[in-house]
Amino acid sequence: MSYKFIDGSVTAAKGFKAAGVHCGIRKNKSKRDLGLIACETRCTAAAVYTTNLVQSSPITICKENLSDGYAQAVIVNSGNANTCNADGDMKARKMCDLAAEALGIKTDDIIVASTGVIGQILPIEPIAESMDQLVSELTEDNSGATNCAEAIMTTDTVKKEVAVETTIGGKTVKIGGISKGSGMIHPNMATMLCFVTTDASVSAEMIQKAVKIAADDTFNMISIDGDTSTNDTLSVMASGLAGNAEITGEGEDYDAFVEALTAVCRELARKMAKDGEGATKLLTCKVSGAKTVADAKGIAKSVICSSLLKAAMFGADANWGRVLCAIGYSGFETDVHKVDVSFASDAGKIDVCKNGAGIEFSEELAKEILIRDEIDIIVSLGDGDSSAEAYGCDLTYDYVRINGDYRT
Repeated sequence: MSYKFIDGSVTAAKGFKAAGVHCGIRKNKSKRDLGLIACETRCTAAAVYTTNLVQSSPITICKENLSDGYAQAVIVNSGNANTCNADGDMKARKMCDLAAEALGIKTDDIIVASTGVIGQILPIEPIAESMDQLVSELTEDNSGATNCAEAIMTTDTVKKEVAVETTIGGKTVKIGGISKGSGMIHPNMATMLCFVTTDASVSAEMIQKAVKIAADDTFNMISIDGDTSTNDTLSVMASGLAGNAEITGEGEDYDAFVEALTAVCRELARKMAKDGEGATKLLTCKVSGAKTVADAKGIAKSVICSSLLKAAMFGADANWGRVLCAIGYSGFETDVHKVDVSFASDAGKIDVCKNGAGIEFSEELAKEILIRDEIDIIVSLGDGDSSAEAYGCDLTYDYVRINGDYRT
């Protein structure tokens, strides 16, 4: 591991500032609902988006603005998704115009995003009226990043921030990010909003390639409720201020960048899974012994998506049969007579299934292991040497309560 986690967030990298304010989109005045991330220089940039056929207007405008591989700022609101609205594209462009004018940069160098309720008209007036305040509060201190992280929260209960440091081309490089996501999480890209910044010098082509790789191994391996959202966006901006030689192709420098970027995305993905709506536990399914990585990923996701298993984990019930059931309907071939299953947490580890059949185990120890807030579901297939991890959470009474009155 060539990177290390450091204190910091989306402003850890050189050149970046952030801020978050309450502008009035959300009725609760104690909650920030408008965030801004800005760089002192134009950045190479890339993003990946939801695969849902219904996509938000901000995604439409983001794709246009990032078509040249460059950006300099992110403007984002919570409390309204700006999705399925006749005037949505116009409002998303207006957000870009307002931010660009206040920052003194080009409109098409703005990444725009929204999150919240679908199908409600986004009021642009509160955003316009708060833009000067938002820009005036930009700071490279962690406080600005934390305020921005708070501004993108919807049903999230905790802010999600992380930063790492690595060495590329003899230069110290930092990568930091914030994300939001608690419900409507079942990615075919990255079901959430996530904004990552770095001071590495990376070409637009290589940063796009790196983002896709990082998303596939992290955000694409989480599921909370099986619903793929309409607004999912993962963007990365690279200022180049670390001073390393620009990464323009594959090699040692590119590998180090991908490793550190993936670490940031994985940590944010785990934070999202643990903060699933109503969740009390982070579940990690670790699959080994698969024929291919695709098999390992598919089986791990199938296990983590099982509503029956998620409910069992909520009740601290070592119902390993639900793990085998999910493996069986995953659509990926495996010899079920070779499957071993164990459960683990900081209270210990217990084997519950060998060669596709149950074995004697202590229900008391299993309960002690499964009442913890981070549970590993360990699956050994015996088919090959490929492995993967998927991340999810338990299914609780509160999930229904939260989503039963989400609009109100």
